[in-house]
Amino acid sequence: METVTVKQLIDAGVHFGCRVSRWNPKMAPYIYGRRNLIHIMDLRETLRGLLRAQNFLYHIAAEGQQILWVGTKRQVKGVIHDAGQRTGMPVVTERWIGGTLTNFSVIRSRLKRLEELETMEEDGTLASHSKKMVSTLRRERRKIERNLGGIREMSSIPGATVVVDPAREVNAVREARRLGIPVIGILDSDCDPSLVDIVIPGNDDALKSVRLLLERLATAVEEGCANRRESVASMGRAEKSEETLAPSDEPRPTRGNVPPPGLRSRRAVPAVRGLEGGGDEDDEGLEEPLEPAPEARRTEEPVPEKEPDSESEEVAAEARGERSPE
Repeated sequence: METVTVKQLIDAGVHFGCRVSRWNPKMAPYIYGRRNLIHIMDLRETLRGLLRAQNFLYHIAAEGQQILWVGTKRQVKGVIHDAGQRTGMPVVTERWIGGTLTNFSVIRSRLKRLEELETMEEDGTLASHSKKMVSTLRRERRKIERNLGGIREMSSIPGATVVVDPAREVNAVREARRLGIPVIGILDSDCDPSLVDIVIPGNDDALKSVRLLLERLATAVEEGCANRRESVASMGRAEKSEETLAPSDEPRPTRGNVPPPGLRSRRAVPAVRGLEGGGDEDDEGLEEPLEPAPEARRTEEPVPEKEPDSESEEVAAEARGERSPE
């Protein structure tokens, strides 16, 4: 964001105010002194207000909201028009139509009427009317285009308003405050700063002074719009990548998949710890080998053989009808 220096402000004549007899006492905090019955503005307050306005407009433009530029002075019309074309924002350079913001639905209906008249002239249906009707319709078109041509692209209530000389554009400031729209004003020593949210004290009559301040504000708006476009483009790329990486319903092939080396070694190791080659190397010596249960120990012990008994053998021989020789 470009910053302006005090030398540039002095060269542009921003420090000159109105005559002492025309001053507003509420502007006393923004006045440095007076010289030859002319107030001198405090350029430190000018720089502070300009930086605040630049940051605010940058964030408003980055959010995608519109900014309305208002200035109907003869020497300011061209600068306001250039700022609107440079940033692509709506402007008001002719008389402020009452209800431009508070009665926006009616304003939109008049803009639709302007589109109808332009369509009639392009299609050639306007030539089918009488000369008097053609003259009346063309006059109506010129009037609507002169008063509302700068806001025909304003589809909704703007997010902020930049006003040059709020004392002259008092109706615009009142409508913006009624709707809660922030107002940024370039004020001379004869204005009321309590009606403006961000005050930029300076010379609002000289063309060079107003052009310097508006160029800095327009640059901040351009940077905010560029940031908005980059964020929208990055979001679009992220959505496309998510669509390409979305899981499908088809089963994934697993025949050719090979487990990693560590997993293969773990599968080959027996699950019982304490056996030879079992478990991880880190688990060696942590646990003693398991002893077999008592029942298993008894079953594993060999059964002792009984010594042959002579009496039992004689009884068995008599049963078979055999007798051992005496």
